[in-house]
Amino acid sequence: MSATPPSHTEPDAGARKPGGPLRRGWTTGACATAATKAALTALLTGDFPDPVTITLPKGEMPAFALAHERVGDGFAETGIVKDAGDDPDVTHGAMVIAHVERGKPESGIMFHAGDGVGTVTRPGLPIGPGHAAINPVPRRMMSEIIEEVCAEHGVAPDIAVTISVPGGAAIAKKTWNPRLGIIGGISILGTTGIVHPFSCAAWIHSIHRGIDVARAAGLDHVLGSTGSTSETAAQALYGLPEVALLDMGDFAGGLIKYLRAHPVPKLTIAGGFAKITKLAQGALDLHSARSQVDMAFLADLAGERLNQDMKARILFANTAAQVLEIMSDTKIDIAADVADRALATVIATLRGAPVQAEIIIVDRKGAIIARTEFS
Repeated sequence: MSATPPSHTEPDAGARKPGGPLRRGWTTGACATAATKAALTALLTGDFPDPVTITLPKGEMPAFALAHERVGDGFAETGIVKDAGDDPDVTHGAMVIAHVERGKPESGIMFHAGDGVGTVTRPGLPIGPGHAAINPVPRRMMSEIIEEVCAEHGVAPDIAVTISVPGGAAIAKKTWNPRLGIIGGISILGTTGIVHPFSCAAWIHSIHRGIDVARAAGLDHVLGSTGSTSETAAQALYGLPEVALLDMGDFAGGLIKYLRAHPVPKLTIAGGFAKITKLAQGALDLHSARSQVDMAFLADLAGERLNQDMKARILFANTAAQVLEIMSDTKIDIAADVADRALATVIATLRGAPVQAEIIIVDRKGAIIARTEFS
């Protein structure tokens, strides 16, 4: 379902990135599973295991300290503070609480969304509308723990679990959840239980879920943007519904490759000159740490329209914006050339998928400076 990267800006990686080796963390799904095990154990025995140990899908066995314990008539609950390690995860430090109680005979295991956990309202996600935004792997992990603990104590696994994240509604505003139609809070996520620092996986996962929701809604046009400025400019042209707006960020490849297998008839990619130049060069990851603007590429693209002095200025330019300014002064429409080359990269990556694409380049003030036709 959703992921933790903000919907309109890149995470402020420098805020928590240390100088030494990066420390891994734990997903909300792992925290919810550990909290469920501790709460259920307390419900059945009266004692809270602290720390509580769980087995992750790949066999690791982390231990979690309990930050909250409560037991009452027919229920028990525990809370675990999520530690995302050195990843700039917006849910880092959030309390994940599991409230468990016995269900009716043969009711089985039931999951509910408590305060700060979202509810799915649109089709196209791994969990259907009307259900708690707890993804399939965390559901399976919690179910296995419940069955194991119940079997140890000779009781039927008829258990109702409510997962809460105090403050989760505010946190969710920094994620894709509002656009995906997940209301009321965050999603409980994770496939391995482990958060790998500065991983691209969470963001790309959200792009894929956004495409799934757009397809389920029957949309024929989606917009992938590198940021809020380009999104606003392109959206002014089309007035697309919010569910069509895909916060591509730097992950053009994650967007295009998923559309190759799960096509939507029309795709608009909008971004700033530097990001789209990288796409024109053939890069599918547009992050500054993983791809750079090649000034020689821009000089070659301008070709014979440049004299030797202009070419030298471009080759020694510090930024793509400086190149754009130099060429604009001489009436060379390099932005249009870059847009055409970027479109060629997109078409090549789509490999014949039934998707028509266009490129829009936006300047820092939000004005459109280049736009291709759909192809």
